[in-house]
Amino acid sequence: MRLPNLVTPEFRALSAMLGSDPLQVQGPGGNTSIKEGPVMYIKASGTALAEAEEKNIFVAVDRDAAVLEAQGKAGDGSCIDTVLDRSNGLRPSIETTFHAAMEHRVVAHTHSVATITHAISPEGRAEAAEKLSGLNFAFVPYAKPGLPLTRQILARIEPHTQVVILQNHGLICTGDSVQEVRSLIAEVEDRLSLSPMSIKANPPIDPAPDGFVWSDVNWLAQDERAFERAKSGTYYPDHVVFLGPCLPTQDHDANPPAVLKKGQGVLVRTDATLTQLAMLRCISDVLSRLQDGWTVDPIGPDAEAELLNWDAEKYRQALAARA
Repeated sequence: MRLPNLVTPEFRALSAMLGSDPLQVQGPGGNTSIKEGPVMYIKASGTALAEAEEKNIFVAVDRDAAVLEAQGKAGDGSCIDTVLDRSNGLRPSIETTFHAAMEHRVVAHTHSVATITHAISPEGRAEAAEKLSGLNFAFVPYAKPGLPLTRQILARIEPHTQVVILQNHGLICTGDSVQEVRSLIAEVEDRLSLSPMSIKANPPIDPAPDGFVWSDVNWLAQDERAFERAKSGTYYPDHVVFLGPCLPTQDHDANPPAVLKKGQGVLVRTDATLTQLAMLRCISDVLSRLQDGWTVDPIGPDAEAELLNWDAEKYRQALAARA
């Protein structure tokens, strides 16, 4: 099959714009796709949307075959066997099934900080529903990324749905053109925008122990409410994948990348990856935007264990460690 040239400069520019904004995407998170007939191009697993204009980060898949995997009629949901050109050695995103099953030509999935902040809180989700009034949107409960999430999405969307709020995960926007999706993302972000609280952090008194430095998000350990939330649960998948469950309050054998020291700050290992630092900033961005009176729902230890023991996420971890 001769593959159509769907990955246009406009599509690459949208992908790079989203990937370069830490309030939209952190590290190798998020994914975009564009389809035509039986062919769909989607961001490859472990690659960075920010590099969409510099590197070949997209992989072509057989959309019809991917839809069959989404429906549980073939494959295992990884869509590895749907790849049309294996010459670059890339794996399709773990989210390929829902991209393929959604009817719109262009699909963008981000880990929008504004969306996540609303979506981890019951009060936030109720407020988001009011803010998004008039848009064709749907809420989807938390599910493990990949096929379980795809099934939850397909059970709740209609053909006209263009905005999907994923509880404890992020945002999906779809459209028939790149410009339509770009405009829709801007509209949703504007409606869900939340200003961060005024943060005052004091320099830690104690020097960082060997192998660590103090981070630039020390306020997380100095603000009592933020400290309790940061140590008590994990609120979205990529935090678990790249930082481990919640933020621990002491170093341990699993070598956590970051450690909370109550009243002082957040210690970060000197060999922490750029992805880990991006995820640490993300939890700071989210917790600083939670509104007074909003409670929070962690994904829970069972969901954390599912992510930590998943081969697809171990693959992303390995790629991120090399970056």
